Amino acid sequence: MNLLTRATLPSQIADEAALEELLSRPSQALIDDLRRLDGDILILGVGGKVGPTLARLAKRAAPTKRIVGVARFSDPAVRSRLEAWGIETVACDLLDRAAVAALPQLPNVIFMAGKKFGTQEDPAFTWAMNTHVPAIVAEVFSQSRIVAFSTLCVYPYAPVAGEGWDESVAPEPVGEYANSCVGRERIFQHFSQQHGTAGRLLRLNYAIDMRYGVLHDVARRVRTGSPVPLTMGHVNVIWQGDASSQALRALLHCTIPTTPLNVGGPEATHIRALAHAFGDRFNTMPLFDGIESESAWINSTAQAQQLFGSPIVPLETMIDWTAAWFERGLPAYAKPTRFEVRNGRF
Repeated sequence: MNLLTRATLPSQIADEAALEELLSRPSQALIDDLRRLDGDILILGVGGKVGPTLARLAKRAAPTKRIVGVARFSDPAVRSRLEAWGIETVACDLLDRAAVAALPQLPNVIFMAGKKFGTQEDPAFTWAMNTHVPAIVAEVFSQSRIVAFSTLCVYPYAPVAGEGWDESVAPEPVGEYANSCVGRERIFQHFSQQHGTAGRLLRLNYAIDMRYGVLHDVARRVRTGSPVPLTMGHVNVIWQGDASSQALRALLHCTIPTTPLNVGGPEATHIRALAHAFGDRFNTMPLFDGIESESAWINSTAQAQQLFGSPIVPLETMIDWTAAWFERGLPAYAKPTRFEVRNGRF
């Protein structure tokens, strides 16, 4: 098995099978950390965009561990793919406490469940998924380590002239979705304090996959001649495989009570510069809409870099891969990130 290193990164990604292999290719550091980790791993909410390759990454890095993926599995193909990769699957409605209580009691839990898009249409369901489900999970798995995915959206906007907020900055959410995400964090913190549960809250920046993500959104607009919005003029991006690796490695860095950890790239990225980078690769001049604000959702990932080192896949490589993906007309999820939104309404 090839290990993920900068030296082994391809010049382009051939197709979806190659993409999923690359997203789930472990580094030596991940293999070493999971060897040190006691026990098997339960992944709740495995059926989303990130979950399948994270589960496969865990299995490839620790083939002797039991990796169990849990979701509703409304798409049977996702379940079949996971099982073909050697991952056990359990269909479960995480809003059903009895069903959650019947899940395997494994010592390590990655919590990925949540609701973002469509919050305006059904805010009650968003709050149920982002606060009630964490309460159920925190009680049922009080004796496990719990690494829970959160979001950069819990932060207030940071001045783009600075390095972004670190984990010491108090949440100041904008919009109902972000408020529900603070609720998710507070629920995990409460039960961590009550039961002595070790955990981490991963405040994830924008993860990059060729089929979706901020780079995909900007490249699509440049490629089609659509204006690139500048209202949110800066973002922080990270290769999805690097983000998944950091989530799994965070199981060795859980705290009591649980504490936040920013996960993202080492620097804020300028949307205008990204558009020009894609324009150069597509041989076209990008169009723009609006002007940059002096603030954006950016944060500092210095703590994560101290724990895990720098992400393996650099920004320039992600830009090259994304441009080549578009030029060959390869598949997309048609799920825009809406990175330009500043009112918190997703």
